[in-house]
Amino acid sequence: MASPSPTGMVEEVTPRSPLAGPVKVFVARDFSRGLGVRFQTEVPIALHGSVEQDVFEQAVEEINDIFSEAESTGCATVGEGCLACVTAYLAYVCLDTHYEKCLKRAGKLVAEQNARIWEPRGLRMSDPVERGLRVIEIQYLAADKNDSAV
Repeated sequence: MASPSPTGMVEEVTPRSPLAGPVKVFVARDFSRGLGVRFQTEVPIALHGSVEQDVFEQAVEEINDIFSEAESTGCATVGEGCLACVTAYLAYVCLDTHYEKCLKRAGKLVAEQNARIWEPRGLRMSDPVERGLRVIEIQYLAADKNDSAV
């Protein structure tokens, strides 16, 4: 079920019932600065009380920074492209691209944030790559004790 928030951000929250599994909150992409991979930094309404605005904003900004770097063009990415052309793209069999390296860094950052920020609050953030870079999924790990076993 999707619901618009006062900021215009669309949140999707799964219904909470013992049979439905964990509650999931989705943080949508932020297209206000173009088509680059960037996620909204406002705390979704479903997470109010679970995480502070500044902690949430910093965590999402770190992810946004990695994707911003991944999409930037520099000497290294131009050289990488030239090497690919010269080797008939066989270089990509042996080497990870700059973008792939940044995706791996983002995955490691999410795992580190889960241990440091999200899991102590009873939440878990999924790697945005798992959702096709469309959303960041945050789910509640443990429901109320009454909801745990069926």
